[in-house]
Amino acid sequence: MRPDAGQVLHFSEDPTITSFEPHVAATAQQPEPYVWAVDAVQAPAYWFPRDCPRVLAWPGPDTAADDVRTIIGPGGGPRVHAVEYRWLDRIRTTRLYAYRLPAAAFRPFGEPVPHAMVAERPVRPLGPAEPVGDLLARHEEAGIQLRVLPNLWTFLDAVVASTLEFSGIRLRNAQPRPEAPRRTDALSADVR
Repeated sequence: MRPDAGQVLHFSEDPTITSFEPHVAATAQQPEPYVWAVDAVQAPAYWFPRDCPRVLAWPGPDTAADDVRTIIGPGGGPRVHAVEYRWLDRIRTTRLYAYRLPAAAFRPFGEPVPHAMVAERPVRPLGPAEPVGDLLARHEEAGIQLRVLPNLWTFLDAVVASTLEFSGIRLRNAQPRPEAPRRTDALSADVR
């Protein structure tokens, strides 16, 4: 599910929206009200239930081949999306919809590379909401690896330390960061 030429997409679990009004999202890091959408490149980042935490990684122009081999891996396709096991059932069962919106009403948002499109006035969809369908199938058809992990933080740390491009979405909903193992004298005594 990607936009056609002259379109951007807004993904939602609500198939009844008739007009998108600018608003300040609960997760917003800026005070301006916007209508949010994505272009064809960013669309796969939203083939998930709205609140699903996820880490996305893909090669960019300055990505080292070793990072692609180590993190994306062999036979990995153009990108990898990682989620937690506890979200897998929701990914399988969520009914997600895409709204096609006129691209002319939007401008790129994000620095240094735009990661979204925003409009500052109400926007009406070009037609009714379209079912996105099987979210796992969308990933497979796009050749995107979908990794299911017990916890996202170790993967995110590896991606951030690499030369890959990346995004972390809804991470406030992720499992807590695991505590680092501690060495103790008792452990040292058991080794003797």
